[in-house]
Amino acid sequence: MYSEHTPRPPTERAVEVHQPTPFPPPVVHPAPVVPVQPGTLPAVASIVLPDGRVVTGYAIDAIRPEPVTAKPAVSRTAVNVALGGVGFLAVCGGLLLLTSFIAALTAFITQLITLAAVIFGGWIAVQILGPSGHKGGTTVNIHKAVIKRNHFRG
Repeated sequence: MYSEHTPRPPTERAVEVHQPTPFPPPVVHPAPVVPVQPGTLPAVASIVLPDGRVVTGYAIDAIRPEPVTAKPAVSRTAVNVALGGVGFLAVCGGLLLLTSFIAALTAFITQLITLAAVIFGGWIAVQILGPSGHKGGTTVNIHKAVIKRNHFRG
């Protein structure tokens, strides 16, 4: 009914306006300051800064960390045993891999020899069992060979 450019008549809608409710500010109670007297009064120290100001205060001992316990020394024998064990495992793993490689290489060579035997055997079978009427072939029957040599036709 209305196109895109034709103004539409206003529709009446009820409009509600919501006003935000502010939160009350938090009540801050200051903590009571209780003076604590040290067991012994430390000496008061005064320091004169280069610009002439004087700073007065108590000298506080620096907090010393607890001494670090020394690590126990590892004996050379234990290190040698551990390195020997690691070396032994490496050698065993290498021998296992070498054995697996040799077994795979042997199987591959066996398959190549078998393939060559099958192909060569097939070629021999075709030569023996193939048609014998072609020229220039090797004749097995001696009688045929003599007739072929002497060109007897019969």
